[in-house]
Amino acid sequence: MKHHHHLVVLLLLLVCGVTLSVSESESYSLKPHIAESFNVSYLQLKSQGSCSYTVVISTSCSSPSYTRDQISISFGDFYGNQIYVPRLDDPASGTFERCSSDTFQIKGPCAYQICYVYLYRSGLDGWMPESVKISGYYGKPITFYYNTFIPRDTWYGFDWCNAASSSYHLSSQKWLLFLILGFVLHFWL
Repeated sequence: MKHHHHLVVLLLLLVCGVTLSVSESESYSLKPHIAESFNVSYLQLKSQGSCSYTVVISTSCSSPSYTRDQISISFGDFYGNQIYVPRLDDPASGTFERCSSDTFQIKGPCAYQICYVYLYRSGLDGWMPESVKISGYYGKPITFYYNTFIPRDTWYGFDWCNAASSSYHLSSQKWLLFLILGFVLHFWL
């Protein structure tokens, strides 16, 4: 009977640990921001690579009907692997029209889990993306929700790299705490 009681306590601790680590990993800032110190020339040097990414950009229904603005994108992982495309737009083909989605196949350096994305807009028309979804070989697909106009002549987006890293460390620390607590309870009960 004592062994059964210990098993129940350990299972309860495991369930609590899984619940806390899953809910913790979703806690990112949901609003895009201006990236003051983003260095494009450095990114261009690192944009050689052999991995393929699918990027789906949805334009908001609140955006102008079309844009002639130049749109650039840069995204990457926690380890400094960065992908940069200087020009995604093509007004002749209807890219970034209101209420539309555009899919791009992009080659670049191999990155792990994508955790940041920045967009750059140059021009006078204006443009409001709804979301940017990035899929790559080494990480799960990730979607960044903008739903706001991109300011002109500045990198604008999300950097969840530090949140993802600290979330991972907090989760592993909680697992260690639950493991120690389980051993203490096992010998105490």
